[in-house]
Amino acid sequence: MRKLRNLVICMGLTTSAAINAETVDLDLSIDEITVSGLSSGGYMANQFHIAYSDWVKGAAILAAGPYYCAQGSITTALSECVNKQSTEFSLDVLTSQLQQYANQGLIAPLSNLQDSKVWLLHGKLDAKISPPVANALYQQYQELVKDENLTYIKDKPFAHHFPTLATGSSCDTSESPYIGNCNYDAAGEFLSFLYPQLNSPKANISGKIIPINQHKLGGEPADSMAKAGYLYVPQSCAEGQECQVHVNFHGCNQNAETIGQDYIAGNGLNRWADNNQLVVLYPQTTTSMMLPMNPQGCWDWWGYTDENYATAQGQQIQAVKNIVNALAVESKSKG
Repeated sequence: MRKLRNLVICMGLTTSAAINAETVDLDLSIDEITVSGLSSGGYMANQFHIAYSDWVKGAAILAAGPYYCAQGSITTALSECVNKQSTEFSLDVLTSQLQQYANQGLIAPLSNLQDSKVWLLHGKLDAKISPPVANALYQQYQELVKDENLTYIKDKPFAHHFPTLATGSSCDTSESPYIGNCNYDAAGEFLSFLYPQLNSPKANISGKIIPINQHKLGGEPADSMAKAGYLYVPQSCAEGQECQVHVNFHGCNQNAETIGQDYIAGNGLNRWADNNQLVVLYPQTTTSMMLPMNPQGCWDWWGYTDENYATAQGQQIQAVKNIVNALAVESKSKG
């Protein structure tokens, strides 16, 4: 068990929506965490899961492809890992690289993945990620995760977005902020899979979205990310109940710099987190027209930071781990 130290929110943070500075004191267990992500955030959630499978015990991945699909190349990423791939492709090269990284200690031992829970979704109307790409992610996890711990949903009429009960654009349309009004609660579906004893959400949520300084908490590895990231903190957690942590990675063009808090507030995760003592970390990328070039604010799943991007030495992967760890300190023993 670890304790989230008094978190002082700096007034100097540049955010798309002003939030008053405040201090929260949380009792946060980070012995195990879970992750999720959409599109480039799905690729990032997969990389984070693979890199730290001894720590990350569950992953939900929406509209993404297999680990190391881009093989360190934006050209490969665009030709084989989004919507250009029309036929099933071999995982041999990716599997070989996965094993090599494990042998080199650049990712956690693959045996940790056996007992992980993995929830995958790919919409039938998704024109951004082709079925063979999404299928390859499922096939890759089939070799790593026990059958009972793996689920793949691919029969829903969803476009390329995060499906919700009643928020966002038409379900058959993929447009900013890439949240789909689909009468489908993706957040509830995958959180219930990752946390089988989950409580049903209440009618109204009582928690708050607060900004954090990613550069301060993440250190030098966070240089390619935005200065401000976000936490959703349920009232029960703010009042001292022990809480767990879930990390959600947004997709391209979904960072707060581009769409404010539309994704953070509208994807449905906070609604479920609120009644389940779950703090949600929403790390943020930054949009850049300079090196590292990232004009759409994507997470690094092809190597725009460095060649180690998909491993535990990857800058953004290190940064997010640093942020979680920097928020926490050992709980004081209670006598």
